[in-house]
Amino acid sequence: MEPMYWLILFVILLVVELLTMGLTTIWFAGGAIAAMAVNLLGVNIWAQIAVFLAVSLVLLLFTRPFAAKYINRGHVKTNADELIGMEAVVEDTVNNLKGTGTVLVNGLVWTARTNGEQEEIAKGSIAEICAIEGVKLIVKEKEKKNGC
Repeated sequence: MEPMYWLILFVILLVVELLTMGLTTIWFAGGAIAAMAVNLLGVNIWAQIAVFLAVSLVLLLFTRPFAAKYINRGHVKTNADELIGMEAVVEDTVNNLKGTGTVLVNGLVWTARTNGEQEEIAKGSIAEICAIEGVKLIVKEKEKKNGC
């Protein structure tokens, strides 16, 4: 009956992988098949568990970087992601406490906020885009030396 348990585990892990498509459980599915094969040879349960863990770990360590490189190959950043690191002109003073602030970047006006509550960036200043949170750009004054 034990081979059936390994087969059930394999199917469950494979279904989870197919649903997520995130290369999360496929390595353990390979370990379950290896453990099932060892079980069919008549090896005890502790050796089966050891084989499951060892094969899963080996698959994870040696094939994941290779697979991830080729699976994520077609990942394209969104237009918004490309804004990070760019410069923007402050159209309306950025002040988190007052809830004001807009910047102009690539011909579009965005609502902007700073990382610090006490920071203020004056109208006409150049700001660097540090991040995007929802529909707001998180910016810092370009002349400031501290990072985003």
